[in-house]
Amino acid sequence: MSVLIVYAHQSPNSFNAAVKDVAVKELEKQGFKVTVSDLYAMEFKATSTRQDINGELKSAELFRYGEEMEAAWRNDTLSNDIKQEQQKVQEADLIIFQFPLYWFSVPAIMKGWIDRVLIGGFAFSLEKMYDSGVFKDKKAMLSFTTGAMESMFRPEGINGDINVTLWPLQNGVLHFCGFQVLPPQIFWGPAHCPHTVRTAMLETWGQRLKGLMSETPLQFASSKLFDLSFQGGFCLHPEAKKERETHPYGITTGHHLGKPLPPDHQLRAPPGGAAGTH
Repeated sequence: MSVLIVYAHQSPNSFNAAVKDVAVKELEKQGFKVTVSDLYAMEFKATSTRQDINGELKSAELFRYGEEMEAAWRNDTLSNDIKQEQQKVQEADLIIFQFPLYWFSVPAIMKGWIDRVLIGGFAFSLEKMYDSGVFKDKKAMLSFTTGAMESMFRPEGINGDINVTLWPLQNGVLHFCGFQVLPPQIFWGPAHCPHTVRTAMLETWGQRLKGLMSETPLQFASSKLFDLSFQGGFCLHPEAKKERETHPYGITTGHHLGKPLPPDHQLRAPPGGAAGTH
């Protein structure tokens, strides 16, 4: 089996680098083929531009990046750096995104990787998204460090609920492309921790990696709950919405239906799966 680590940190002496190194060592010990895309070392281009396409455009008068990239993917005229990353994605059974949390999201260079690599046609289409996504047979996860302590990302914390922070990345990117999303690995404020605590964090990560591929993925709302047509607006079927009226929580972090969010919905899979999600 093959693992791709998409890694974004400027320093080889960083804690993120140590986390990445632990993953490479442990996964290779288990027999995985591990490939690392070190985005800063590669000087990976973060901006989405005309240079991502070799050859002619569909429309030179009005450049629509999404349309042009899908056409270039079909015509095999994408730039070589994008082709190389897409090949890594195709070969991977698991993708780990390793990064420091910047402004409640990924660093710009990793966002550029997402924008330029996970393009229409290759990673998704209107017919192939979410449950029926292109990468439904692959797994993916986020592994990241924060500058804040864990309490700051609780529902009562000043930064707000970490589940809300993670929803755009885990649902809007990974699950949208069909990935089975494993619970995230979060390293809370390592820069503010003593060496012994950082060492313990790395040891815990190493232990988790031993059984990573057997973990239960996070649960998301099944596409069957929605009217997947333009006429229906891709919204919940009325009967599905009515069925949730007696539940104490919403379906997911995003599909809250005006109810409390399912506890830690983006942090761990509920025992036995969540009602109404599959």
